[in-house]
Amino acid sequence: MKTLNSRTFSKIQLQSTRNTFKIRTHFSFPCNSFLYTSCSTKNGNTFVLTLSFSSKRNVFCKVRTSGNESKTTGKKKSSQAPTTTKIEASEPGGAPAVSGGGSGGGTEKPAAAATKSKKVRSGQLKGFPKKVLAVLSNLPLAIAEMFAVAGLMALGTAIDQGEAPDFYFQKFPEDNPVFGFFTWRWILTLGFDHMFSSPIFLGTLTLLGASLMACTYTTQIPTVKVAKRWSFLHSAEVIRKQEYSDALPRASIHDLGVILMGAGYEVFLKGPSLYAFKGLAGRFAPIGVHLALLLIMAGGTLSAAGSFRGSVTVPQGLNFVIGDVLGPNGFLSTPSESFDTEVHVNRFYMDYYDSGEVSQFHSDLSLFDLNGKEIMRKTISVNDPLRYGGFTIYQTDWSLSALQIMKDDQGPFNLAMAPLQVNGDKKLYGTFLPVGDADSTNLKGISMLARDMQSIVLYDQEGKFAGVRRPNSKLPIDIDGVKIVVLDAIGSTGLELKIDPGVPIVYAGFGALMLTTCISFLSHSQIWALQDGTTVVVGGKTNRAKGEFPDHMNSLLDQVPEIVDSSASKQSESISGYF
Repeated sequence: MKTLNSRTFSKIQLQSTRNTFKIRTHFSFPCNSFLYTSCSTKNGNTFVLTLSFSSKRNVFCKVRTSGNESKTTGKKKSSQAPTTTKIEASEPGGAPAVSGGGSGGGTEKPAAAATKSKKVRSGQLKGFPKKVLAVLSNLPLAIAEMFAVAGLMALGTAIDQGEAPDFYFQKFPEDNPVFGFFTWRWILTLGFDHMFSSPIFLGTLTLLGASLMACTYTTQIPTVKVAKRWSFLHSAEVIRKQEYSDALPRASIHDLGVILMGAGYEVFLKGPSLYAFKGLAGRFAPIGVHLALLLIMAGGTLSAAGSFRGSVTVPQGLNFVIGDVLGPNGFLSTPSESFDTEVHVNRFYMDYYDSGEVSQFHSDLSLFDLNGKEIMRKTISVNDPLRYGGFTIYQTDWSLSALQIMKDDQGPFNLAMAPLQVNGDKKLYGTFLPVGDADSTNLKGISMLARDMQSIVLYDQEGKFAGVRRPNSKLPIDIDGVKIVVLDAIGSTGLELKIDPGVPIVYAGFGALMLTTCISFLSHSQIWALQDGTTVVVGGKTNRAKGEFPDHMNSLLDQVPEIVDSSASKQSESISGYF
């Protein structure tokens, strides 16, 4: 049997995985050869390797491994049982096949394989959030989401919202689809009749919010953390590679620091190095912009899915209950105690221009609690609503409900008025006063028309013009032997009620957006300097106003005083004294 020397062993590559050792060779082993060596691992374990090569091209390996000695006094040494590994010799230059033997029982224990697979799975799970964040923070994806939200909002504006199904059946019929395919089925199936609370719109909005948060977490916050660090540069070559660089001969870095502090910079010195920055708030601004956008989207979502809306037309002198008018808008709408509040219309009146057109209309409203106690009273008008208990009452419309008259000094009688024509803002209301036998099949009477609350036009039984009277004028008019006095024109106020918990959040979001957008225009400037002998090497960069930054730096560096040599100074003084 032959023994391989150490030089031969140096050509052997030994790879260890747990109790399995692989030997890769670059030559053919002689038959009946023998190798004995001792090796040490990084953790202090020592194993003895004995190799024997037989003529049957089989390699038998015995490995004895000693464990680490316990560092605790009084404990025994731990060691592993000897392991025998059988290595099938391959062709010269190839890697031998390995089979386990001895206490190993195989190439790899089942428990070890299970542990390894668990570690692989846990590693994949740990990397999953990073992959999701990387996908969500992708800029093209965020832009596509914004376009999708804008497109859905535009579609929700084009399609009438909150109408009955019959409305969409008639406007978007199947026999005449819009764009050749868009019918009422698309609207009702996808929820486009309530676009801003539909699952598609809210899902797209949620995805956009997730992208904003991912971008903030992966990009903006790390950028701010880096900007807050004191990053000194200790190499003049690195400083000269900045966007702006210059050198000040016969200057002091301390004088430069004083000049920068006077210009509003935060200055830090460390030996011959200087670091200064200004406008760090500009780095925080993008985070604020993202948070403001999230506030706006959250408020808009709460308004769409958690609000109540309703409208009512109430004649002067009548009441209504808040809860009877309001209806939920989405799945987050929750009634409140204010739903039991009763509203009484004390008076409705209008203001007019000199031309006679209506300029403004007002409603005098009183609020009562369950005990009938008045808790608030206010006269509202257009753009001046009433707010109480989380709900808001807006003045939106008006109409005429009744005409109060005296007939032959009898009454008063209230004649109901009905709208006869509605053409934009032009309104016309009419009523009819029967004259003669009310049971007659050929009933005749006096017609009265009004376009506002200022004047009433009267017509006789033949439909001929009889005259005009103002309410409350107390001037009688005789028509076909009937004496009529117009006492009052009773108006009805058109009110819109709303409970919208998302409005304060949206307002706060827009306020923060305007503020952070202005702050984002602040430049974040950084300056580095290094004292290199008597020369100060200066460099800097900024994220905004890059064209103005060199002029700004030049104005600062011009203020740095020049250091004059003391010997040259004395020589100039002696020369001046000689002359």
